[in-house]
Amino acid sequence: MSFHSMWAELLPVGRSPASGGYRRYAWTGADADCRTWFQEQAEARGLAFETDRNGNQWAWLGDPAAGNAVVTGSHLDSVPDSGAFDGPLGVVSAFAALDELRGRGARFTRPVGIVNFGDEEGARFGLACVGSRLTAGALTVEQAHRLTDGDGITLPQAMESAGYDPDALGPDPERLARIGAFVELHVEQGRALDLSGDRIGIASAIWPHGRWRFDFRGEANHAGTTRLADRHDPMLSYAETVLAARREAELAGAVATFGKIGVEPNGVNAVPSLVRGWLDSRAADQASLDTVVTGIEKAARAYAAAHGVDLDVVRESFTPVVEFDHALRDELARILGTGTELRVPVLGTGAGHDAGILSGRVPTAMLFVRNPTGVSHSPAERAAEDDCVAGVTALADVLEGLACT
Repeated sequence: MSFHSMWAELLPVGRSPASGGYRRYAWTGADADCRTWFQEQAEARGLAFETDRNGNQWAWLGDPAAGNAVVTGSHLDSVPDSGAFDGPLGVVSAFAALDELRGRGARFTRPVGIVNFGDEEGARFGLACVGSRLTAGALTVEQAHRLTDGDGITLPQAMESAGYDPDALGPDPERLARIGAFVELHVEQGRALDLSGDRIGIASAIWPHGRWRFDFRGEANHAGTTRLADRHDPMLSYAETVLAARREAELAGAVATFGKIGVEPNGVNAVPSLVRGWLDSRAADQASLDTVVTGIEKAARAYAAAHGVDLDVVRESFTPVVEFDHALRDELARILGTGTELRVPVLGTGAGHDAGILSGRVPTAMLFVRNPTGVSHSPAERAAEDDCVAGVTALADVLEGLACT
């Protein structure tokens, strides 16, 4: 099956008619449909299919128990109303690259695996890369069992409803020991390749990044009868903090975003008692990130005090800078540059990935495919068809260079 036919088959799954974006949340019906698609693709190619203890799906060519396997893939879940490419491009390209290698008559000397990591985006339970974190031991079973979605459903309850055993969750060192190299292909989430005119890039590192929850606690009151001078309105402190985040990020050459908010009692005619906002911040280095977050919190506390509002700040997740394996990165550059005029730039990224989670346990690398708009996590996310095909060819060349004679 060609890249185009696979892409067309997967495209309608989990798509919202209203927004045109995708709602493929972990352990929902759309997620189940994506998992079925993955299993069918594996079985259609005669690959050995398995689902691990953490719900990640694997398709194997050769015996993974032999070790030193070359694995590729990504994820199929999405953020709310996402674009089509973030995650699925890497999975579809993995199957297409394997097809291309078979068409070349390649002789494999190492096992090759294709993986669909579960709940990479964290859209339902608020933590990204749950499947790979559990596998790598970066998320404990106890922490995973405490994850809850917006409806109060826990991760174990959601898994059980989807037909999986939550009691099996946990680190999987034996599986990781099989992997000699992991290469994740992903649409670029920015415009570096578009600006440089290159179709394909190689990742150098993932910026340090984290999520912080800001709880502004004020006093609920009547919106029509309470004097402005008598209010303890947490919305004012929150709004001023959003603007402060932009200022601090600009000063440090970083990014900072309040992209999610909860309000209580959430009435049009009520002064809020609580405004809860989630900050996402990322920077090229740890010092810059610390400067940004510290500056935002300092400003938030000043605004809260001025409005008679209490403030709690909780760091919900954090990932330090991830330097991808230099030897593997250089090998990818050598493979893609051999016998061609292809220039493959090396660039950093502010987005987290399963490859970043695994990097502490196995050699990992990433390939990026050009995104002409630079837009991601949106229905406007794009990649041209010929660039996607170039990505498949590049991934096939990499797999051939790593896993074939």
